[in-house]
Amino acid sequence: MANSYTVLWTNDLCRELIRGGFTGQRPTVLFGGPHQSRPSFRRAGVASGDRIFAVRARRTALYPVCSMEVQRIVDYDRAGAELADEDYPKLIHWRPLKSGCLSEVVLGPPGSPLRFDRPLPGCQLEHLTFISRRGERKLKYVEGGRLLRALSLQGIYQLAPESADVIDRHFASEEAVA
Repeated sequence: MANSYTVLWTNDLCRELIRGGFTGQRPTVLFGGPHQSRPSFRRAGVASGDRIFAVRARRTALYPVCSMEVQRIVDYDRAGAELADEDYPKLIHWRPLKSGCLSEVVLGPPGSPLRFDRPLPGCQLEHLTFISRRGERKLKYVEGGRLLRALSLQGIYQLAPESADVIDRHFASEEAVA
């Protein structure tokens, strides 16, 4: 059974993607690294078939930006040698995602279109649950449907299946509106 994970994108990265005209495009690559600012997908346990939800915390709201299924993860240093010729241009196109120290490239089929304008409803924030080796935990720093801090989202975290379904339905309702 595939798992779902969140990765927090910074507001600076999201602004760069918006300015660069990436809104509406479907990501085919993501990048991970050894540091908290650019966390490792492998270390988080992400595997082929899993789903990644990129999220943004902005002004007390959580914005699901996009989702992408993981096809495979390759070492960044060896990406040029390991990628098929048709995959290499994807690395160039998605260069805004490459900031920081990198060690891995996550490849997948085109994900959902990048959206920066539709927050998850506050009532759903209070129920988002993550899974770790120590058990389940709710999203921290949520009061009255408002996300007061993004601290508990920094990194890559596995979502409980019900929480993944909530975010997935959010994307599905988005596509129905578009």
